[in-house]
Amino acid sequence: MQIQSSRFGWLSVDDDRVITFARGLLGFPDHSRFALLPSAAGVAAAEGCFYWLQSADDPALAFVVADPALFFNEYAVPLREDTTAELRVTDAARLQAFVICNKVGDWITGNLLGPLLVNAENRLAVQVVLTERKWTTRQPLVRVVPTVLPLAKSA
Repeated sequence: MQIQSSRFGWLSVDDDRVITFARGLLGFPDHSRFALLPSAAGVAAAEGCFYWLQSADDPALAFVVADPALFFNEYAVPLREDTTAELRVTDAARLQAFVICNKVGDWITGNLLGPLLVNAENRLAVQVVLTERKWTTRQPLVRVVPTVLPLAKSA
Protein backbone atom coordinates (compact mmCIF):
# COMPACT_ATOMS: atom_id res chain seq x y z
CA MET A 1 0.00 0.00 0.00
CA GLN A 2 1.06 3.60 -0.53
CA ILE A 3 1.11 5.94 2.48
CA GLN A 4 1.82 9.64 2.34
CA SER A 5 3.98 11.07 5.11
CA SER A 6 4.84 14.71 5.79
CA ARG A 7 8.30 13.58 6.95
CA PHE A 8 9.27 11.04 4.29
CA GLY A 9 6.97 11.71 1.31
CA TRP A 10 5.21 8.74 -0.29
CA LEU A 11 6.06 5.37 1.23
CA SER A 12 5.45 1.91 -0.13
CA VAL A 13 4.48 -0.19 2.89
CA ASP A 14 3.82 -3.92 3.02
CA ASP A 15 0.35 -4.72 4.32
CA ASP A 16 1.89 -6.74 7.17
CA ARG A 17 3.41 -3.48 8.55
CA VAL A 18 -0.03 -1.88 9.01
CA ILE A 19 -1.47 -2.04 12.52
CA THR A 20 -5.12 -1.37 13.39
CA PHE A 21 -6.07 0.37 16.63
CA ALA A 22 -9.86 -0.18 16.71
CA ARG A 23 -10.30 2.62 19.28
CA GLY A 24 -7.48 4.80 17.95
CA LEU A 25 -4.82 6.23 20.24
CA LEU A 26 -5.40 8.44 23.28
CA GLY A 27 -6.12 11.88 21.92
CA PHE A 28 -6.54 10.50 18.37
CA PRO A 29 -9.66 8.32 18.48
CA ASP A 30 -10.41 8.79 14.76
CA HIS A 31 -7.02 7.49 13.62
CA SER A 32 -6.94 3.71 13.57
CA ARG A 33 -4.49 2.55 10.87
CA PHE A 34 -0.77 3.01 11.38
CA ALA A 35 2.33 1.63 9.69
CA LEU A 36 5.24 0.55 11.87
CA LEU A 37 8.39 1.71 10.08
CA PRO A 38 12.02 1.20 11.04
CA SER A 39 13.82 4.40 11.93
CA ALA A 40 16.39 5.45 9.36
CA ALA A 41 18.63 6.93 12.01
CA GLY A 42 18.32 6.05 15.68
CA VAL A 43 20.02 7.65 18.63
CA ALA A 44 23.70 6.63 18.60
CA ALA A 45 23.52 4.73 21.90
CA ALA A 46 20.36 2.92 20.87
CA GLU A 47 20.66 2.49 17.09
CA GLY A 48 17.85 0.32 15.73
CA CYS A 49 15.69 0.60 18.87
CA PHE A 50 13.30 3.21 17.55
CA TYR A 51 10.51 3.02 14.97
CA TRP A 52 8.06 5.41 13.36
CA LEU A 53 4.37 4.77 13.87
CA GLN A 54 2.99 6.61 10.83
CA SER A 55 -0.73 7.16 10.34
CA ALA A 56 -1.91 5.52 7.13
CA ASP A 57 -4.62 8.18 6.74
CA ASP A 58 -3.06 11.43 8.01
CA PRO A 59 0.35 12.37 6.56
CA ALA A 60 1.09 14.75 9.46
CA LEU A 61 0.46 12.22 12.25
CA ALA A 62 3.43 10.08 13.28
CA PHE A 63 5.04 9.03 16.53
CA VAL A 64 8.47 7.69 17.46
CA VAL A 65 8.04 4.44 19.39
CA ALA A 66 10.36 1.94 21.06
CA ASP A 67 10.21 -1.45 22.74
CA PRO A 68 10.46 -0.61 26.47
CA ALA A 69 11.93 -4.04 27.29
CA LEU A 70 15.13 -2.95 25.50
CA PHE A 71 15.61 -0.33 28.20
CA PHE A 72 13.96 -1.98 31.24
CA ASN A 73 14.18 -5.77 31.59
CA GLU A 74 11.54 -5.79 34.31
CA TYR A 75 8.94 -3.80 32.33
CA ALA A 76 5.77 -5.79 31.74
CA VAL A 77 2.24 -4.86 30.76
CA PRO A 78 -0.36 -6.75 32.81
CA LEU A 79 -2.94 -8.31 30.52
CA ARG A 80 -6.59 -7.85 31.33
CA GLU A 81 -9.21 -10.20 30.00
CA ASP A 82 -10.92 -7.47 27.97
CA THR A 83 -7.59 -6.50 26.37
CA THR A 84 -6.78 -10.05 25.31
CA ALA A 85 -10.32 -10.38 23.91
CA GLU A 86 -10.03 -7.11 21.96
CA LEU A 87 -6.69 -8.17 20.49
CA ARG A 88 -7.99 -11.72 19.84
CA VAL A 89 -4.93 -13.17 21.56
CA THR A 90 -4.29 -16.87 21.03
CA ASP A 91 -0.62 -16.74 22.05
CA ALA A 92 0.46 -14.07 24.57
CA ALA A 93 4.07 -14.55 23.46
CA ARG A 94 3.08 -12.94 20.13
CA LEU A 95 2.19 -9.64 21.85
CA GLN A 96 4.66 -6.80 21.39
CA ALA A 97 4.71 -3.67 23.56
CA PHE A 98 5.80 -0.26 22.33
CA VAL A 99 5.87 3.13 24.03
CA ILE A 100 5.53 6.55 22.43
CA CYS A 101 8.73 8.55 22.78
CA ASN A 102 9.48 12.26 23.17
CA LYS A 103 12.57 14.39 23.61
CA VAL A 104 12.70 16.14 26.97
CA GLY A 105 15.86 18.18 27.48
CA ASP A 106 18.83 15.90 26.79
CA TRP A 107 16.73 12.75 27.11
CA ILE A 108 14.58 10.58 24.90
CA THR A 109 11.71 9.54 27.16
CA GLY A 110 8.97 6.95 26.82
CA ASN A 111 5.39 6.94 28.05
CA LEU A 112 5.57 3.73 30.07
CA LEU A 113 2.12 4.37 31.56
CA GLY A 114 0.43 4.33 28.14
CA PRO A 115 1.98 1.40 26.25
CA LEU A 116 0.79 0.18 22.88
CA LEU A 117 0.13 -3.56 22.67
CA VAL A 118 0.31 -5.15 19.22
CA ASN A 119 -0.77 -8.69 18.39
CA ALA A 120 1.80 -9.81 15.81
CA GLU A 121 -0.52 -12.56 14.53
CA ASN A 122 -3.36 -10.34 13.33
CA ARG A 123 -1.86 -6.81 13.64
CA LEU A 124 -4.61 -5.64 16.01
CA ALA A 125 -3.44 -3.12 18.58
CA VAL A 126 -4.64 -1.17 21.59
CA GLN A 127 -3.21 1.52 23.84
CA VAL A 128 -3.66 0.68 27.51
CA VAL A 129 -3.38 2.92 30.56
CA LEU A 130 -1.40 1.59 33.50
CA THR A 131 -1.74 2.85 37.06
CA GLU A 132 1.50 1.42 38.44
CA ARG A 133 3.49 4.20 40.09
CA LYS A 134 6.83 2.57 39.28
CA TRP A 135 6.78 4.11 35.77
CA THR A 136 6.07 7.59 34.40
CA THR A 137 4.77 9.16 31.21
CA ARG A 138 8.25 10.62 30.69
CA GLN A 139 10.48 7.72 31.72
CA PRO A 140 14.07 8.47 30.62
CA LEU A 141 15.24 5.92 28.03
CA VAL A 142 18.48 7.26 26.59
CA ARG A 143 20.45 10.47 26.88
CA VAL A 144 21.11 12.37 23.69
CA VAL A 145 24.70 13.52 23.54
CA PRO A 146 25.26 16.25 20.97
CA THR A 147 27.92 15.48 18.41
CA VAL A 148 30.75 18.00 18.56
CA LEU A 149 32.80 18.23 15.41
CA PRO A 150 36.39 19.41 15.76
CA LEU A 151 37.14 22.67 14.03
CA ALA A 152 39.37 22.44 11.00
CA LYS A 153 42.70 24.20 11.27
CA SER A 154 42.94 27.28 9.11
CA ALA A 155 45.86 27.99 6.84
